[in-house]
Amino acid sequence: MKIVLPVAGNGLRLRPYTEDRPKCLLPLAGKTIIDWIVEDASCLKPSETIFITGYKAEKMDEYLKTKPEWGAVRTVVQSNPQGLGEAVSLALPYVNDDEPLLIILGDTLFEADLNILNDAQENILYTYKVEDPKRFGVAVVGKEGLIDRLVEKPQEFVSDEAIVGIYYIKDVKALKAALKYLMDNDIRTKGEFQLTDALEMMIEQGCKFKTAPVSRWLDCGLVETLLDTNAHILKRNDNSKDVNVPGVEIIPPCYIGKNAKIHGCKIGPFVAIGDDCELSGVEIRDAIVWNGVKISSGVVKNAVVHK
Repeated sequence: MKIVLPVAGNGLRLRPYTEDRPKCLLPLAGKTIIDWIVEDASCLKPSETIFITGYKAEKMDEYLKTKPEWGAVRTVVQSNPQGLGEAVSLALPYVNDDEPLLIILGDTLFEADLNILNDAQENILYTYKVEDPKRFGVAVVGKEGLIDRLVEKPQEFVSDEAIVGIYYIKDVKALKAALKYLMDNDIRTKGEFQLTDALEMMIEQGCKFKTAPVSRWLDCGLVETLLDTNAHILKRNDNSKDVNVPGVEIIPPCYIGKNAKIHGCKIGPFVAIGDDCELSGVEIRDAIVWNGVKISSGVVKNAVVHK
């Protein structure tokens, strides 16, 4: 199996934090967003992970050099982004027709069982039940448990199973043909080549798709949702019990980075502090503090703090 991670977006909604890096490299609960995604998929033991880069592509190249434990990796630049369908098509020359493919959006954090893919016989789209399907693309499942069709932001109820951005493709040859057809014939939706249009074409041609559930779908697209996700993920990376500094109160869950110097502070809950930070006389909660930040006195809450 190969994994494709589209990470070409410029993260405009997270400015100024994305001015010098792609969104996937933003710090989150002691790591980066992309760290959590790659580590969650490591159970599949991919033969190669392909990153579709674009905005600040050189930053991703530099970061991958620090991750030898990720095994075989490749970057492909989407120089003129024209949609997710085009992004995925750039990776397909490096994927054999008989090798399954897993596509995970580079800002999609989730809790789901990926191990089922090791024995999957059909294509699988991971979905999450939502209260307001009008805001999402949804999968409509028929009586036999197969997906009948995909509907983008249905104004009348057809399904509450929102497509979350995790796509397992068994029929790689059919995906290649569908994307090629869209691009050769300049078939776009909202000005872009959409992956869901290719998947819908595959369904119409008889490819079998099933859904698999996501128990939690975590957003990183806005500062407030990034902080919410940080609070949740910190439960997996809480090292606050290992930090014992006189005069410092730490309320878990928290992550304290390497070489952090903390004096007279109240920290937590839900705080991730980067490496080489210096905090003195600060009360801080519900926050992400980047590497090397210095804060002296005051109250910090519901904030992302960078240099």
